[in-house]
Amino acid sequence: QVQLVESGGGLVQAGGSLRLSCAVSGRPFSSVVMGWLRQAPGKEREFVASISWSGISTYYADSVKGRFTISRDNAKNTVYLQMKGLKPEDTALYYCAAGSLNGPNQEVWDFWGQGTQVTVSS
Repeated sequence: QVQLVESGGGLVQAGGSLRLSCAVSGRPFSSVVMGWLRQAPGKEREFVASISWSGISTYYADSVKGRFTISRDNAKNTVYLQMKGLKPEDTALYYCAAGSLNGPNQEVWDFWGQGTQVTVSS
């Protein structure tokens, strides 16, 4: 059974920063593609960023390019999402996901975490 546990969410003022973490257990972490998606109240879940198993290939939603950075530490079985310049429209439940496909706006994921709430006040 694969488990993904997110942490690092919280309340931050606009312009602030947060770093989300996702710890993975249950399968060889270094072989999987990892991603972050988010869902705001009343909206559909949307792709935020993804990273290949090697960390070389990354993809970002247009709305977060230049502000968010995805990274991974295969030795720690952890993927991160560094968020800077946060805006109220970034408020959402952020999910960590694992899968085998990497690409822009990737929607197919095999495993999901429970989510961590990010709230950005204006």
